[in-house]
Amino acid sequence: MPVVARMIRLDYFTPADFSQLIAWIDSPHLLMNWSGPMFNFPLTPDKLEWYLQDTNQLGESDVFIFKAVDTTTETVVGHISLGSLSQKNSAARISRVFIAPEQRGRGLARRMLTEALRFGFEQLKLHRIDLGVYDFNEAAIRAYTRAGMQQEGCSRDILRYEGEYWSLIEMSMLDHEWRTLHPQG
Repeated sequence: MPVVARMIRLDYFTPADFSQLIAWIDSPHLLMNWSGPMFNFPLTPDKLEWYLQDTNQLGESDVFIFKAVDTTTETVVGHISLGSLSQKNSAARISRVFIAPEQRGRGLARRMLTEALRFGFEQLKLHRIDLGVYDFNEAAIRAYTRAGMQQEGCSRDILRYEGEYWSLIEMSMLDHEWRTLHPQG
């Protein structure tokens, strides 16, 4: 049986996608891991309406919010955003990365991140893209490393959640590193 390479396409996240994301984020712990203190549980359509304000407009927005679609099945398999866009510094930050629970373990996080990096480096012409990931999220750290992100350091005990402290690993990629990994054909 041939192995089918899963390709990911990023489409803009819209209100039609709210119910699926709300169903995926089904606990306060998962919400905190996904968004940090940006949202409180439960996630609701009103909160997501606020999240989408002033996004996804090329040349205007400083945040782009995507759903990830498996092009083989046309199934939505995840969510990712590219925000904190700084024209002055030619930089942005990836955040709120989420893989549908039933889709985990298939290498989709790496592919989804690669497509977000492609958008940032090739379409927005950025110099630097970074992200933060909690240190206990080892699967995500592996996926981001496989996508070519470089670990820069760790903000220790940056967030307190239910009596324990979470540390945040900072990772980044620069445009020349992207071009080395993905030369234009």
